[in-house]
Amino acid sequence: MKAMILAAGRGERMRPLTDRHPKPLLKVDGKALIEWHIEALKEAGIKDILINTSWLGDQIPEYLGDGAYWGVELTFSHEPKALETAGGIRKALEFFDGEPFIVVNGDVWTDFSYKGLLKQPSKLAHIVMVPNPDHNPEGDFHLRDDGLVIAEGDSKYTFSGVGVYRPEVFEDLPGDEAYPLAPVLKELMVEAEVTGELFNGRWHDIGTPERLEALNLSFQRRIKTIEYDGKL
Repeated sequence: MKAMILAAGRGERMRPLTDRHPKPLLKVDGKALIEWHIEALKEAGIKDILINTSWLGDQIPEYLGDGAYWGVELTFSHEPKALETAGGIRKALEFFDGEPFIVVNGDVWTDFSYKGLLKQPSKLAHIVMVPNPDHNPEGDFHLRDDGLVIAEGDSKYTFSGVGVYRPEVFEDLPGDEAYPLAPVLKELMVEAEVTGELFNGRWHDIGTPERLEALNLSFQRRIKTIEYDGKL
């Protein structure tokens, strides 16, 4: 299975940090955010990874190279004007050779293992949900007991930005036009074509400088805890 990392966004809420660098190159515990995704995908056995770029997009391939450092092969899809989530996937759809593929938002950090997504999805889409963070208390979608995801429900979880999709989800979208993913998912939900799972591990949406700082501080606290435990 191949994968795509979405890395084309401007990152307006991350300014001024993103005035000179694209958000996926911001550092988490001393490592570029996008490197965490590459390493996690490689750990799951995924070696063909496509990355879309737009804002300051030349910096990303310059920084990452061809992927040989991680033992993967990186391909880049540049968008002169950012095409949003679904639009960027549609532009690069040929890369996936008609097979299901994993997509991960480049502006999240997580310790989620992609190994569980390598199986063929039973529906057109399968998305990973997480407990609602403080900045999204109402959640996005409802995860039913039978594994189907619907737009409305008594309780909702937050869409993590991680999912696996069949190519036909995007084939009829307008080419080279900006198109968000949420409306696509909601249409599929009406047709009962989206399954989901709940991930209770570490997940952070790096949407503001404050969230990035908080995540980095959490790494420092974990290191201090490990050092302290080691002295016991």
